Amino acid sequence: MTVTKIKIPHYIYLIPLLTFLWGCRKDDVVIPAEYDIITETPASGTSIKGFYLVNEGNMGSNKCTLDYFDYFTGVYSRNIYAERNPNVVKELGDVGNDVGIYGSKLYIVVNCSNKVEVLDSNSGIRIGQIDIPNCRNICFFEGKAYISSYVGPVHVDINSPKGAVYEVDTLSLAVTDRVTVGYQPEEMAIVDGYMYVANSGGYRAPEYDNTLSVIRVDDFKQVQQITVATNPAKVKKDKYDRLWVTALGDRLTEPASLYLLSKKSGQTRMSVEKKFDIPCADFAIKDDLLYYYTTREFYNNLSDGTVSYGVIDISTLEKVTDNFITDGTEKDIAKPYGVAIHPETGDILLTDAKNYVSSGTLYCFDKEGKKKWSVRTGDIPAHICFLTK
Repeated sequence: MTVTKIKIPHYIYLIPLLTFLWGCRKDDVVIPAEYDIITETPASGTSIKGFYLVNEGNMGSNKCTLDYFDYFTGVYSRNIYAERNPNVVKELGDVGNDVGIYGSKLYIVVNCSNKVEVLDSNSGIRIGQIDIPNCRNICFFEGKAYISSYVGPVHVDINSPKGAVYEVDTLSLAVTDRVTVGYQPEEMAIVDGYMYVANSGGYRAPEYDNTLSVIRVDDFKQVQQITVATNPAKVKKDKYDRLWVTALGDRLTEPASLYLLSKKSGQTRMSVEKKFDIPCADFAIKDDLLYYYTTREFYNNLSDGTVSYGVIDISTLEKVTDNFITDGTEKDIAKPYGVAIHPETGDILLTDAKNYVSSGTLYCFDKEGKKKWSVRTGDIPAHICFLTK
């Protein structure tokens, strides 16, 4: 095990800070951050300073938390938001759904709290918030942040309204525009001036949506909807400016699948090129490799429910392996819930939500699939973004 817990020295250094925190909050106790030391870190020769991890927390529990790992010190800091922002009474809020860095700001999408928290990306100190109803995911382009929103309340209803994407100026943090898209939009990706939005229809089960909305970014208008498959959710761009999209199916009769969209000759926008019969829950892309995992939640009675950790070569469109974990440690993972790849070293970060109601685990594997380290996280660890120097 390469994680060392800091005990007595941690509390010695925190005594002045704790005195300050309790002075700020007379009735609410600020829980100080916890720190572990991870000895195996790729600090030298990389421009990546560290990464943030957002722990979703269970809906209604107000337990969204923020962790940070510093590659140069080897310190993993757990639950840093309250300590660095002692005057924010309700802390981060209810259900962290996405995270991203643009410029010097860190953006945390807090779904059920109907807001995007904006922090200084280096200090973690709060700058402000953007009020967006039932917000889901975020992406950035040319000085703007784009945030998908279910618009309506958190409630399964066949009559739920269509969703929207909000445009936000990243300097003023003001909402500058909004466009209506399909039902319950999720992830977005931008290619050649067009934004592609996955419309899940998740509140309208069993009548899910099956489209990607296409928004022309210049004038922020929806110009097309592309039919993909039932319940699209994740959408990411690869190095060839193609899109990879998960469609989660209906979990009863239609299995989840993975789709590749590209521009055919003479086309200005995307269309479906290939379907992969892989019940992909989430994935990350580095260079020519797409790393994905599947979970039992997307199988039900459709197959044997085997969890897999596969790799697709996106240059040949062939599956390389069904298990990128090569040392047998996948048996320790209960509920894979998020994946990210270090942009330079190729290390694989995989989160485990365990039982969804208590602390999870973050695993780091090298690019050969061997475990390097693991560390305890907050509840339901899910979303990771990297901080550069």
